[in-house]
This record gives sequence, C-alpha cells and structure tokens, in this order.
Amino acid sequence: MAGAALKTNLPDVLKTLLDDPRVTVRRAGVPDPKGKCVVYWMQRAQRGVGNHAVNLAVYVANELGLPLVVYFAGISNFPHANLRHYVFLNQGLSDIEEDLAKRNITFVMRRAPHESHEKLLADVHAACVIGDENPMREPERWRKRLAAKITIPFWTVDADVVVPSKLIEKAQYGAYTIRPRLYRMLPEFLVPYQNPHALYAWKRPRGFYADSVHEDMTHGWKDLDRSVKPVEAWTGGTHAGLKRLKLFTGKMLRDYEAQRNRPETDGTSCLSPYLHYGHVGSQTIALAVEAAVAKDPSLKSARDSYFNELIAWRELAVNFVRHTSNYDTADHAEAWAKKTIAEHAKDEREWLYTLKQLERAETYDELWNAAQIQMVRHGWMHNYLRMYWAKKILEWTPDAATAVKYCVHLNDKYFLDGRDPNGYAGIAWAIVGKFDRAWNERPIFGKIRYMSGASTGRKFNSKRYIQQMHALPSGDPQ
Repeated sequence: MAGAALKTNLPDVLKTLLDDPRVTVRRAGVPDPKGKCVVYWMQRAQRGVGNHAVNLAVYVANELGLPLVVYFAGISNFPHANLRHYVFLNQGLSDIEEDLAKRNITFVMRRAPHESHEKLLADVHAACVIGDENPMREPERWRKRLAAKITIPFWTVDADVVVPSKLIEKAQYGAYTIRPRLYRMLPEFLVPYQNPHALYAWKRPRGFYADSVHEDMTHGWKDLDRSVKPVEAWTGGTHAGLKRLKLFTGKMLRDYEAQRNRPETDGTSCLSPYLHYGHVGSQTIALAVEAAVAKDPSLKSARDSYFNELIAWRELAVNFVRHTSNYDTADHAEAWAKKTIAEHAKDEREWLYTLKQLERAETYDELWNAAQIQMVRHGWMHNYLRMYWAKKILEWTPDAATAVKYCVHLNDKYFLDGRDPNGYAGIAWAIVGKFDRAWNERPIFGKIRYMSGASTGRKFNSKRYIQQMHALPSGDPQ
C-alpha cells in the first residue's frame, strides 16, 4: 500500500489506484494542472493489450480528462544487446502501435540519438508519467534517475508477473517456499484484463518529432554489435506470440507433460522470448491455459505442470533478481554452497576450455556441442539442456566464478530470452546450487548437483537432437 502522504491532494479515483499492490510511487505529487497528456513510458512490458501499466495509464488519463501517449525510447546501448535482440524487439513495435490505436492511444517511438525521456515529456507537456517495473539492475537505475530529474508524478506498474512482486517481501529460498504463497494469491490476481479505451485522442503538435516503428530502428548506430545475426525462425511481437500461445493451448498442452523434457520434439510453449520482451504477459498465457482447462478438464495436470514453470519458477527468478544485487555473479551462493565450492576450488579438471572454444562448440561432448549450436544458431535452447549446458561449463572452467562469467556472457549474447531474471536464476541454480540442496559429494562439483552426459542423453533421443542441431542454418560465431 502506498502511504497516506503520497496521496495528499490527489483526486479520490487516483488515490484508489495507488492502493493497487502493482503500483510503486517513484515520485509523488499532483499531476501538472497545465499538462496536456499522460505519458506511459513503455520499457519492459512491450505490448498494447494485456498490460497493467497501459490500463492504469488509461484510467489516470480518463480521470484527468487527458489523452494518453505511450512512449518507447529506442536506446542504442542496452546492456549486452546486439542486432539479434534489436531485430526481434523492432518486429514487435508495429504490433504495439496497431493494438494501441484500437484503444484510441497514440504510440510514439524515438530512437537514439533522440530518445531523451525528459525532452519527450517536455515536448508533449506531460501531466504525469506511468512506467513499468523492471527488477534488473540497470533498468532500475534508469527509473531512479528519471524520478530524480522530473518534477511531475512518476508511478511504475509491476506488469510482467501474475502476483505483484512486492507481496513477496523477502528473498525466497526455493520454489517450494514461494509456490504456496503465489498460488494462494492466484484467485485475486489471475483475472481477465479490462483493456479500457482512452476517452480522449491526442493531437500531435506541429513539428513534433517521432521515428517510424516500421523502419530499422538500428540504422546509423555505428557502435552496435551486428555480429550476432537475427534468427529467421523467430518473429517478434505480440501477434506472433499470441499465435504461438493459441497453438500451444489448442494442440500442444495435452502432451506437455510427456514432451516437455524431450529436446528433440517441439513440446514446450517456446514463449520465453515473448515473455522477455513483454510482447505477451505471463497473465495472458496463464488465462489462456485456464480457458483450455475449462473446456477440457483432463488438461488440469498439464496446466499444473506448466504453471510450475510459468508462475512458480519464473516469479522465483524475478524475486531472486529483485532481492539480489549481484545476481549475475557467483557471490550470492548460499553458505553450504560457498563452503563446498571453496573445498573443491583446486580440484583438477580433466578438460579446460577457453570462452572462444565454448562459444564455437569445440568440446569433446557432442550433446553439449549440439546445445551450444542451438543457442548460437537458433537463439534459444531447450530448458532441460540449459541445465546440462551450464553444469558442464562449471566442470570445464577453472572455478565457479569463471563458470558463471562464461555462462552469463553466452546467455546474454545469443539467447533471445537472455538478459532476463530467468536466465540468471537458471545459471545460479546450475553453478552454485541456488534454490537447490546439497547432494552427494564428488570432485569439482562438491555437493552441487551433478548431471552426466550419459544419463542426460538417455532420457530422450539425443542422437536425433544432435542431428537436428547440426542441420540448423549456420549462424556460427566468426
């Protein structure tokens, strides 16, 4: 709940909106009475429908009798982003524009070097700003910096989880601790979106500058890493994401439990890139799965299995990043893990590979090489193999700190869903036993859970998977 002091002099309807646990007041105050619009600064939740932040901005704008402008800043230096990431993002911008237009909302994109938030707010004479939450370190710094620079109210909305993150007040030890807390709150928060329409249309001022969302947003960015090429098999955007969701709930959910751990089959939702960019929200996905179960109750077990990934583990990852400043290092390990890592720090490694060798899939392990090829060429990797992939890097590098460093580098560089809480939480689980328990002790790993290539490969048709990955269109690093 926002404190009473934050609500002073606000209209009653706006005071009520601040009671929403999704809302955080970054800068308090009363909307500028001379303001000509409300601005929603879209960053993490990149969609025009099924977006709590857009909805709240509409409510605020309608209450103030003002139009709503949704603004996206196309920065050229997002941490660790390259051409592959920007192309997928860029593909989603036209969907946002189209979906917002149906709600009487204007979408404005300004790309570097014209992406200044303060300049945009001044150009449109914003009365107040709504934003979305992002638990990652750098985006959180952007929000704090903007709040310190502006003089109008600034609220952010937790739009990319089902249960608002602030309701889980502390860092959780594992999925088994957060799962019951999340599930108890699902009846309150897993409800359909209202997607209200804006009552007032925005009139673009004469001479107002905006970039086209239908053009290459990276044009002219000389310092952008263009070495990692886009993947033709993926199309970004809400519309493509919803199409995949329809396929998953309509045809694939029935076999999900049997196929989810078979990397050689198309048995998972493959929605993680759309979740990462906010093209589709987890609440939209969960509601679609619930709708499928309502039509066919025999899907309940598949739903429960999928919700464990979509809600329990994904929101555990958000909780981890939210409460752990050094989430992309090995320093956050639990006490038992730090002890066993230290005890085995000098264990002899039979194989040691450089980062470049790993990047080029030049190891003796054919299964691992195939997983690395899937990452590099396809921009995605089956979750079952992500665990094995990271654990082998621990085995093939001098220490846990180096293993995490290499994993983070490759994760962020090649995955479309990299640079995300889920990725960092997965690396933490594999390398330093985060969210796990101590296992039987063995060389190098100590009490960290071990996965062998032989046992991993026997659980699915690994030969077929290896063949499939080598047949992918080449996108290997130079």
